[in-house]
Amino acid sequence: MKIAFSLNGERVTAEAPPTRTLLEWLREERRLTGTKEGCNEGDCGACTVMVTDERGARALNACILFLPQLQGKAVRTIEGIAGPDGTLHPVQQAMIRHHGSQCGFCTPGFVVSMAVAHLNGERDWDSALAGNLCRCTGYAPILRAAEAAAAEPVPDWMQDRPPRAEEADVPTGAGAAGGAVCLPASADDLAAWYDANPDAILIGGATDVGLWVTKGLRDLPKLAFLHRARDLARIEERNGRLWIGAGATMTEVLEVVRGRFPSWAGLIRRYGSMQVRNAATIGGNIANGSPIGDNPPVLIALGAVLHLRRGNTRRSMPIEDFFLDYGRQDRQPGEFVEGVDLPLQAPGLRVWKLSKRFDQDISAVCGAFDLRVEGGTVTAARVAFGGMAGIPKRARSVETALIGRPWAEDTIAAAEAALAEDFQPISDMRASAGYRMQAAGGMLRRYWLESQGLSLSVREVTP
Repeated sequence: MKIAFSLNGERVTAEAPPTRTLLEWLREERRLTGTKEGCNEGDCGACTVMVTDERGARALNACILFLPQLQGKAVRTIEGIAGPDGTLHPVQQAMIRHHGSQCGFCTPGFVVSMAVAHLNGERDWDSALAGNLCRCTGYAPILRAAEAAAAEPVPDWMQDRPPRAEEADVPTGAGAAGGAVCLPASADDLAAWYDANPDAILIGGATDVGLWVTKGLRDLPKLAFLHRARDLARIEERNGRLWIGAGATMTEVLEVVRGRFPSWAGLIRRYGSMQVRNAATIGGNIANGSPIGDNPPVLIALGAVLHLRRGNTRRSMPIEDFFLDYGRQDRQPGEFVEGVDLPLQAPGLRVWKLSKRFDQDISAVCGAFDLRVEGGTVTAARVAFGGMAGIPKRARSVETALIGRPWAEDTIAAAEAALAEDFQPISDMRASAGYRMQAAGGMLRRYWLESQGLSLSVREVTP
């Protein structure tokens, strides 16, 4: 199929299979080899590119970015970070001045990430560069370079303008390539096409499906790319609840929950890298049904309601009822996640993720707790865990052990014991079953200790 977009300021047309990645196309078809292939799964950041659309400029991993996802957008690679006349970008000058490169393999990805952050006025380098790995230089000179360039003006050439719709030659909502590939312009377009093609794969950010191709070498003959259906990405208040559309990226979700649910925001901050959060959608994280997906336990604890659509038929359910068994969800053929709604506030919500690395790692255990204590008694409790079963699961026995009991250490001990009634975790490469049970109990006890005024953080060391 043909895809039209802007590349380093020039309008281009790419004709390739729909699962051709941008990284492959850049290196093999355009000979733009500055964008490197490292992990080929979105972890190392060596392939980072800048993509600009109506939402602004974002850093994304080219290795798991399919060409149809670029339709009508603007792409800037490391070759386009310097000016058309060869003038270096301020971050490039700073990397040279502060000796921020040794072998150089990771440098293009770092420079693009830094240039996007520079363009957007971001100064949290721990977040902006968490998705870029360097094995030899060390991060100190790279961070010094980022800080040194921060105050410099944004070069004119970095202000990309995506092609207008008539320039982009956008395929119709009915699809392209004989109807086997669809780029729906709205949720209605998607509903009609997916109802007629229930065996198709839906792609939001491709942070999961991308690995099916790059690592699993799977052939995906029928696809729908959802990025143009912006009505699926709305985040708004509806009927006194917070509505989050399935197509909202985790970066967009992070922005809206930062002030409402700070504990959840802290979890999202560790959810992949900046590049991954800029692509991954909350609907994809829910719909793939992973037992170690980090958002479902939080949504279960919040009492979120999931909304599904098939054609013109819609239905809703408590989100915990969506997950049936490992690899099985209550989703009919041709039915897709349209959105999720949840309370506007939850002062009692606390979320903790346990993983071997702090950033960019899969959870061994993820626990989410929303308790209400009145007059020294637990009056309401919703508790959920990921990584403890074949699905994200609500801990109903734990809740029963808490509700109506005094908010005291004896109650916490009883609730810890009740974990065995809710879960029989497995042992795998991330953690043993016994460790998971102990960790889940520790999270419950941490909730109680913090309510007693103790401040606990794995990032703080005290003598």
